[in-house]
Amino acid sequence: MQKRTSKLDTVQNAKRVFDEAISRVDAPHPAMDSVMISQVMAAMGAKGGKIGGKRRLETMTDTQRSQIAKKAAKARWSKARAKQ
Repeated sequence: MQKRTSKLDTVQNAKRVFDEAISRVDAPHPAMDSVMISQVMAAMGAKGGKIGGKRRLETMTDTQRSQIAKKAAKARWSKARAKQ
């Protein structure tokens, strides 16, 4: 296999490197990165939650589902009474 040779001389290559370095000065703000990461992680968590709920439903017995439903209803009604 032949070695590739650059068609640019040393000065042209240095100018190309310099131009690339200058264009990278406008890097995104670090706070924006954390916002982006938070959004991505929230989306992943929501996706996993949807899958997890279906799996949980399949593995529970009727008695377990009934107990959880009663507990949830009691919690909802207690909040409504607290507001009054």
